[in-house]
Amino acid sequence: MSDAHAAIVRELAAGMAQPPSGDRLTQLTAMRQALDGRGEAADIDAVVTPVDAAGVGGEWVTPANAEIGRRLLYLHGGGYVMGSTRSHRPITARLANVAHAAVLAIDYRLMPEVSRQAGIDDVHLANRWILENGPEGESTATSLIVAGDSSGGNLVLSTIAWAGDQGLTAASAVVALCPHTDATYSSHSLERNITNDVLQGGTLGPLVQGPRPLALWMSFLTNRMNPRDPSVSPLLGDLSGLPPTLLQASAAGMFMDDAVRYTNKANAQGSIVELQVWPHTVHVWHAFAT
Repeated sequence: MSDAHAAIVRELAAGMAQPPSGDRLTQLTAMRQALDGRGEAADIDAVVTPVDAAGVGGEWVTPANAEIGRRLLYLHGGGYVMGSTRSHRPITARLANVAHAAVLAIDYRLMPEVSRQAGIDDVHLANRWILENGPEGESTATSLIVAGDSSGGNLVLSTIAWAGDQGLTAASAVVALCPHTDATYSSHSLERNITNDVLQGGTLGPLVQGPRPLALWMSFLTNRMNPRDPSVSPLLGDLSGLPPTLLQASAAGMFMDDAVRYTNKANAQGSIVELQVWPHTVHVWHAFAT
C-alpha cells in the first residue's frame, strides 16, 4: 500500500469513526455538507460559472485550454443521496484540463427528497441541453463526452442508452468510474469485497449480506422503481450500439463485478467497452487525487 493510499484510508476511517449525530435527515445533511466542503476546499485550475441547464442547476468548469465546442457532461456520485457540483470539483476540473473541454456538472435532484426518476429526468434534460448550449451561450457541440463516478456512473450508462433510443447525437466517448450497474445487487464482489472496500463496506455490507429478497425489496423502496428496470440497472438493458466506453474499477471495490459484467455483456453485444482495473485502491480513488 502506497503512502498516499494509506493516508486516504486513514482519512476515511476517521470520518467513519465519528459519524454525525442526530436523526437520519440530520446525519444526511451533515454528510452532504462535509462532502461538499471537501470539494470546495480544493485548489482547481479552471473557471467555475453557475448555469441553469434547462431548469437543472449546475456549473460550467472551464479551463484555459478548453475548446468551447468540446463539451463534457459530468454526473457526480454519492449514492444518489449526496454529492454535488461542489463536492466533485477536483474530478471535474481535472477532466476539463485533460480533455481540453468545457465541463457541465449538474446538481440533479437527490433521494430521499425525490424518487430516482426525478434525478434521471434531470440528467436527460441536461444531456439534451449541452448539445446546443455551451459556456458562452447557444452553440452546437462539436463533440460530447459523458462521464461520472459510482452512482453517477450508473446514470451515465443508463443515459447513453436512453440517448440512443431518443435518436440524440451520440457521445463521442463515455467514461464511468467505479460504476454501479445493477440495482438488483447480484454481483459476487458485493460480498467478496465487503472488508476490502473501506468506503462502502460499512453501508452496503449489511444490505447484501442479508436475504436476497430483502435486498431487492429495499432497492425498490429506496428507488421507488423496479430494480430490474434498465433505467436504474443499465447492465440489464440492451448494450448494443453504445458509444466507445471506458470503465475504471478497483479490484478491492464492492462494485468491481458490476463493471466486469457490464463490460463483458456490452462487448458480447458488439459495443466497444474497455475496462481498466486497479488493485488495492479505494472506491472512486480519482476524487482523492491532488
